[in-house]
Amino acid sequence: MSRKKFIIPLILVFTLISQNSCKVSYSFTGASIPLEAKTYSVQLFQNLASIVNPTLANYITEELKNRFLTQTRLTPVADFGDFAFSGQIVTYDVSPMAIQGDEIAAQNRLTIAVKVKFVNAIDPKQSFDKTFSQYAVFSSSQNFSQVEQALVQEIVEKLIDDIFNAAASNW
Repeated sequence: MSRKKFIIPLILVFTLISQNSCKVSYSFTGASIPLEAKTYSVQLFQNLASIVNPTLANYITEELKNRFLTQTRLTPVADFGDFAFSGQIVTYDVSPMAIQGDEIAAQNRLTIAVKVKFVNAIDPKQSFDKTFSQYAVFSSSQNFSQVEQALVQEIVEKLIDDIFNAAASNW
C-alpha cells in the first residue's frame, strides 16, 4: 500500500515538470532544436580550395540540406531560415603519409575542410563561424581518380555529421 502512495505522486510530479519546462524538441537523431525554430536555409558552399573538385560544392550543400530535411521537423526556405548556413570549402588536399624506408608513401590522405557560418535566429548564442575538417586514407598503390568519389562520400558524411551535431545538438 505505501508503495502505491509513493509512486502515484512521483509520476504526477514528473508529468507536471515535463509539461511545463520543455522548450526544446528532442528527436531520436540526437537533435535538440528549439520549438520556436521552424525553418532552415543552406546557401551554396563556395569552393575556395586550391584544388577544385567541380561537384563538391553542390554535393556538400545538398547533403546538408538533406540532413536537416530528413532528421528534423524544420522546413527548408531559400534565405534567412531560423537556422541559416553558408560557407566555403577551404581545403581539398591529397598528401602522402606513412612514408616507407625507401621514402615512398605507403598511404595517402585526402583532406577536406569546410568553413561554416551558422546563424541561429532563435538563440544567437548558439551561432558559430568555424572550420570543420575530415580526412580519409587510401593506399598509394590505388589510382586517386578511381577512389576519389568513394573517399569524398566518406569524408562529406563525416563533415555533415559534425556540422549537424554542432548546430542541432549543442555538442
